[in-house]
Amino acid sequence: MTFLHTADWQMGKPFARIDDEQKRAIVRQERINVLSRIGVHAQEQKAEFILVAGDLFDSPSPDKATVSATCAAIGSLNVPVYAIPGNHDHGGPSSVWEQSFFIHERQALAPNLTLLLKAEALELDSVVLFPCPLLRRHETGDTTAWIRSTDFSAFGTKTRLVIAHGTVQDFGPTGDDEDAAMPANYLDVGRLPTHELDYIALGDWHGMKHINDKAWYSGTPEPDRFPRGEGNLPGHILNVSVGRGEIPTVTTLSTGRLNWHELEHTLSEESGLAALEKALTNDLSLGIGKDLLRLTLIGSLGISALTELESLLATWQSRLLRLRLHQHITISPTDEEIAALTQRTDAPLIARVAEKLIAQGMSDGESAEIARSALRQLHAALK
Repeated sequence: MTFLHTADWQMGKPFARIDDEQKRAIVRQERINVLSRIGVHAQEQKAEFILVAGDLFDSPSPDKATVSATCAAIGSLNVPVYAIPGNHDHGGPSSVWEQSFFIHERQALAPNLTLLLKAEALELDSVVLFPCPLLRRHETGDTTAWIRSTDFSAFGTKTRLVIAHGTVQDFGPTGDDEDAAMPANYLDVGRLPTHELDYIALGDWHGMKHINDKAWYSGTPEPDRFPRGEGNLPGHILNVSVGRGEIPTVTTLSTGRLNWHELEHTLSEESGLAALEKALTNDLSLGIGKDLLRLTLIGSLGISALTELESLLATWQSRLLRLRLHQHITISPTDEEIAALTQRTDAPLIARVAEKLIAQGMSDGESAEIARSALRQLHAALK
């Protein structure tokens, strides 16, 4: 059989750090739009169903508009969808899964959605699902533990799939320290009877990750954060083909639209701003309405060049959905700028003030930063 494995949709995620309201709305809408791309893959791959390994919503109490939009998008997938709650949309009393509005919208808009809220096997025509739902945000026990005591003989030759949400040892902070406390929502995948199981669909890690021959994290289908090191591959779902007793064949399918970039760039008066603009325009191929950038700038610039840099950054601030800037640029006046400030026979007082500010600005500390800022203001006033 063939099915799609996805997780960590986190519908309704606020993206509060995006200041512009319209841009924030674009990023939030893409989390709904990605379901249509998942639907296209489902049809192309002839998937029998879709597994959502937790965090369908970003919180256990999403607003009604998010609930309705999500249910409508799920309903348009045209294949059965099976989902468990994760740590963000955990189950239990008063959770979204028990609220009358969600129940109504699911029945009206997403009759193909089945919520798996109990740790018990669900036997279907050709497959058995072993859901491991999170009923609290932080579980101290292993939610997959119940599977270890299952009598598998009752399921014959049906394919057996586990759906779980949490962290495995590869990502946990405990390592080989037996005295350290286990992380919340820890999944001891190594203790599962993998010879009796055919695939373990995991959620919680937002990048696609291969754990072993039968266990995978799908990652979030639409990236929602800046890169977090090597091997992190968000913006995908997994296409899984497997039968009873077989090693699954897993392929990645691209679904993400938004691009979350990271760039560190060193500026100097010699290289100018052309190299930075080339990196933004050509190397990263940044566009309008689809890119977010975490930019770290280091180095030093002259006074006029720094003003040009601010103009360039203002342009990209308007084009990008978000520009997260870490700027470590010091003001280092050029020889021409120093001469223009200190060799003023028409204004000897200004020249003496400029000399003192330049000297003070060459030191370190807060007073030096203030002196460089004052020098820049003096330069601007004279121009």
